[in-house]
Amino acid sequence: MHDETDNSHGATRHGGGDIDYNGAGYMTGRTGRAAVLLFTGLISLPAAAQRLMPSDLIYRGAFRLPGPSGGSNWGYSGMAMTWYPAGDPSGPDDGFPGSLFASGHDHHQMIAEISIPVPVISEHRDPGDLTSAATLQPFTDVASGFHGELEIPVMGLAWLPPQGSQTEGKLHFCWGQHIQYREASYGWCASDLSRPASAGPWFLGDVNNYTGNDILFDIPAAWAGQHVQGRTLAGGRHREGVWSGLGPALYAIAPWENGDPPPPGTILTGYTPLLLYGEDDPSIPEIITDPSRKMTGYAEADQWTGGAWLTAGDRTAVIFVGTKAMGNSWYGFSDGTVWPYDGPYPEVPDPPHDQRGFWADSIHAQFIFYDPADLAAVAAGTMETWEPQPYAVHDFTHLLFAPGYDYWEGKRHSVGACAFDPEHGLLYVMERLADEDKSIVHVWETAAETRVAERREGPDDVCLSAWPNPFNGEIRFTFSVPGMANGSLDIYDLAGRRVAALPPVTQAERSAVWNASGRASGVYLAVLTAGGQRLVQKICLMK
Repeated sequence: MHDETDNSHGATRHGGGDIDYNGAGYMTGRTGRAAVLLFTGLISLPAAAQRLMPSDLIYRGAFRLPGPSGGSNWGYSGMAMTWYPAGDPSGPDDGFPGSLFASGHDHHQMIAEISIPVPVISEHRDPGDLTSAATLQPFTDVASGFHGELEIPVMGLAWLPPQGSQTEGKLHFCWGQHIQYREASYGWCASDLSRPASAGPWFLGDVNNYTGNDILFDIPAAWAGQHVQGRTLAGGRHREGVWSGLGPALYAIAPWENGDPPPPGTILTGYTPLLLYGEDDPSIPEIITDPSRKMTGYAEADQWTGGAWLTAGDRTAVIFVGTKAMGNSWYGFSDGTVWPYDGPYPEVPDPPHDQRGFWADSIHAQFIFYDPADLAAVAAGTMETWEPQPYAVHDFTHLLFAPGYDYWEGKRHSVGACAFDPEHGLLYVMERLADEDKSIVHVWETAAETRVAERREGPDDVCLSAWPNPFNGEIRFTFSVPGMANGSLDIYDLAGRRVAALPPVTQAERSAVWNASGRASGVYLAVLTAGGQRLVQKICLMK
């Protein structure tokens, strides 16, 4: 089985001045602003002003999780997380207020509340450099009795303020497992884990379990009121393989429309589809798929495990967080052995390559960005659920700490849940198996101001995009230049040597291809010069 190349286009715009990059991926310019940590190889499509861009994310560092509590621990954790604004009220005034609820060991699926320490950027990716969170409420089994033992479990978690007739906020949760069909999986509890008063489990309408019972996050109330009848809980899932469709799925949900609380076993009727790359037939366990209904760059080994609705001033985006399969992908074993669907079957390789599943040449940690306007169009019925596409991709593989065990298995499951603090613009992302078998939490801040040089769009702008990126062999560039200007597009290595000069850039020529088959793997710089402007983009050759 061959992966279809990642065609998520990467584009930057610049209205004047030079842009410089150093070897660590920092971008600086003539704006006099602080440098922003940014993997510039995968950036964005041309976008409307209200879209939040990868360049709006500033990396702040990471922190460790605390020790065991309440009969569980943080080993093999990271499946679910949400920010709680009223948490840790006596904590320090250090710019990281509130707390996080998160799930612990994936065999237990218990929930604890932790503080948020000031994150630290570790130059050598050493967990020992990091600050540590403290336990505020010990692990609690909030879904006790709702489900049995789960095989390869997944879980979602989202705190919402009071909805409908509620008088207090609720900690919403859901869960799933690798193989399942038509199971009740939604519930909620109080934020006081000593008195959780858990309610559930409920079915999400007739929605397939593979599309609706993993990722949970909150939807801004204003947007929900305008587009999805006030349904402020987002629920979704992406299961590797094709069983959840050819991309992530998402719904706007309102369990409170069926009662406060709905009785156990209730079929929740308050939901609005927002994303589904396929067709849901309730009579079969998997989504019906078609190659014309897929996310751009989809691969069967992709795993999108978290989601959030990001905001920064008037800018907004819906993101999914997870691991992206790069290069060839296949079903079988990590040493490249393909497992045929109809036999004859090969011998199982020796450890550590003896885990059968979906694999790829390499695995990257990424955010993919969706425009809420596209989701609004789906809710209004003017777009199909498979028509919205990511407008930007942010690769943060270079920030990951070393996996805690076998490289392949660790990389494939390296990224877990995420949570967003909209009041302070802080994004929290779990990296699994980064601190021996424990997770760590990475932190980004959404930029408070728009960087004019990066976001300006007008007739005098230079635009450059490149895909697939990373690439293997050939990479295609598309570009535009201002007015009647001509220009040049050159490729440099990180030592500053020009390694290729592509055909001259003109208004008539809108694209160019670089065949790098004779070059060594590594990072190169594509430099577009036109109309007195110079735009630099990192590209990554991986063989």
